[in-house]
Amino acid sequence: MVAKKKAVKSKATVKKKAVAKKTTVKKAPVKKTAPRKKAVVKKAAPKKKAAPKKKAAPKKAAVKKTGASKPALKKSTTSQIGPVPGIAPYREKKGEEYMNEDQIEHFRDILLAWKRSLMEEVDRTVHHMQDDAANFPDPNDRATQESEFSMELRARDRERKLIKKIEESVRHLDSDDFGFCEACGVEIGIKRLEARPTATLCIDCKILDEIREKQMG
Repeated sequence: MVAKKKAVKSKATVKKKAVAKKTTVKKAPVKKTAPRKKAVVKKAAPKKKAAPKKKAAPKKAAVKKTGASKPALKKSTTSQIGPVPGIAPYREKKGEEYMNEDQIEHFRDILLAWKRSLMEEVDRTVHHMQDDAANFPDPNDRATQESEFSMELRARDRERKLIKKIEESVRHLDSDDFGFCEACGVEIGIKRLEARPTATLCIDCKILDEIREKQMG
């Protein structure tokens, strides 16, 4: 009996060992993976600063050249220098005598034409005042009209005085005294007489006369 029990026990242990062998699963050897290399991050090279762009010079607007050119301005042959328009200035000739017959006639024409234009202006003012004179009921309108008339009368009074100077200059032409300074007796000069035909003093004496007036005034 005891032998049977031992045989049974031995068989049971053999079975258990067989089952244990079956259940134990051989584990495959785990291969060690090589450690991953860290990725080397390359630092980007510092960007070079771009050179400042030069400002482009402003382009000049191209002017289209047209076939037709501008007409050349004609020089006026009768440029006005004196107070009378339409009379060309006198052109002096080399070696000619001062205040010869041609010069005297030239300045006579200027003086007479100037006197004529002033007389016409005076007559025009008189007729204008006669035609436009009216009794306005509004005192402001009357005051405006009176101020306009007074201004015109002052202007005409100056012109009357100028007419007297012109007549005196014409008498000097007749007596051969025209064109010479009353103070020192030198020639006044053609250019000064062209600008001011009634001048009786040379430029130097005129300047001294103005200085005296300022000092006395």
